[in-house]
Amino acid sequence: MQEKALRAVVVGAGTMGTTLAKLMAVNGVKVTVVDTNPHVLETSRQRLATHAATTCFATDLKMTEVPDFVIESVTENVEVKQKVVAQIEASVNDATIIMTNTSGIPIDEIGSIMRVPQRFVGTHFFNPADIVPTVEVVPGSHTEVETVEKACGWLTQLGKRPAVLKTCVPGFVANRIQHAVMRECLSLLEKGVVEAEALDDIVQYSIGVRLALNGPLCQRDLNGLDTHLHIARYLYPDLDASQQPAALLEEYVAKGRLGAKVGLGFYRWSDESLARHQAHERSKLKRIIELAAQDSHGDEP
Repeated sequence: MQEKALRAVVVGAGTMGTTLAKLMAVNGVKVTVVDTNPHVLETSRQRLATHAATTCFATDLKMTEVPDFVIESVTENVEVKQKVVAQIEASVNDATIIMTNTSGIPIDEIGSIMRVPQRFVGTHFFNPADIVPTVEVVPGSHTEVETVEKACGWLTQLGKRPAVLKTCVPGFVANRIQHAVMRECLSLLEKGVVEAEALDDIVQYSIGVRLALNGPLCQRDLNGLDTHLHIARYLYPDLDASQQPAALLEEYVAKGRLGAKVGLGFYRWSDESLARHQAHERSKLKRIIELAAQDSHGDEP
């Protein structure tokens, strides 16, 4: 007997919302994209290209059909997310699971205004959401086990690898690790140890390629924990442990060097170079993920 097609609503038609909608459409989910800004909605429709034909678009949350789940994917601002989640809850029945796509805002903080927080769960997708496999699944203190299980089941149906956190910490797991790495990278730049291009080469073509095949803990097992401990004993005291963002980062932002979106960050960007880079990145990501996924657990003990 064929399973009933899932119905989903994505609230927020920005970059993440659009790639989430594409993920749903590709996997046969009946998806509706909601955004109060008609121009943003139209841009999302254009970016979805052929997938727009099977996607519904709306400027309000009036539900004609009860969705299985709703994913909030608006700007990373707790007040905005609280307001949107409250609107979503008022628009669906108590059985509908509500997910928040946040990069690290505490789930209880976003869900503090909810009437039924038991059906609320964090799902941190990574950009581009239609390609990157892992999704951090983050329960709040009120989230029911059944909610987590259903969310993981749906994510698996979408071809994702749900990774459940035991407890919610600011930044979750991925962003904590990413920011720890960036803190040391910025420190090395500030100290004049290395130039930006060389630093990127070192990270991308050494630990970067290795981490695509082995997680850090698996890699430590392969290297030997005793070796890691010996290095840690002399290296940890010399690593950056700043409690404030790097002065270099503060300086760049103050000068308007915000990255590719304005044409200048650590590198210079044009519209053409950015478009080329993003297209190449998507293509390479798919190939890397395919290689990493091949027998990914076949040799584990």
